[in-house]
Amino acid sequence: KELTKRGWKLSHIFCTHHHWDHTGGNLELKSHSKSQGVKIYGAESEADKIPGIDVQLQPNDSIPFGTTNAKIIDVGGHTLGHIAYHFGEDDNHALFCGDALFALGCGRMFEGTPPQFWNTLKRLRDLPNHTDVYCAHEYTSSNAKFAMSVEPGNQHLVEYNEEVIVKRQRGEPTVPTTIGREIMANPFLRGDVSAEIRRNVGAFDEDSPDVVFGKIRKAKDTFRG
Repeated sequence: KELTKRGWKLSHIFCTHHHWDHTGGNLELKSHSKSQGVKIYGAESEADKIPGIDVQLQPNDSIPFGTTNAKIIDVGGHTLGHIAYHFGEDDNHALFCGDALFALGCGRMFEGTPPQFWNTLKRLRDLPNHTDVYCAHEYTSSNAKFAMSVEPGNQHLVEYNEEVIVKRQRGEPTVPTTIGREIMANPFLRGDVSAEIRRNVGAFDEDSPDVVFGKIRKAKDTFRG
């Protein structure tokens, strides 16, 4: 209905991972778009779980889209085969990362391990600061409450949180964010640089960054703020 309303023709469906809330509409969308040759893209390692998949992707693949290309990034952790689509050939960087990274948060670790997920977040943290991040859910308000509980002394986070409150009161989205902004405020990207976060999640000096990440993720899973 929305495609018809806007007069758009669907040509690509980019799946980041196999969860139903990201792939449940694949076959219906494809059935309404047969004459347009729509193709469904997704991770090769999750192909058996992605309905209607046509193109199976591996990390570091490059796929054409319009006049540009998307590079496939391995962002496993939320699911084992989770991928992200990074557009950056013209220096107008955009990242479509599903549930790997959220504004002030990251996805639950359903299938992966702390080392895998931490490596994913480091990979994303290394993208250009001006990269626009299009995550898949509007979870920023709840993420901000947790972030403030573990790093209340971070002025960048305090200002970000205030902006989120105002935007949501107005019914405005908080997505997209940027990599640079998340580096300064997202606790899941900051476990190796913030003593305040490590202290508040019970991490020890000898804990490796992936262990610290695991403790941050566990703290968020049980947070009831």
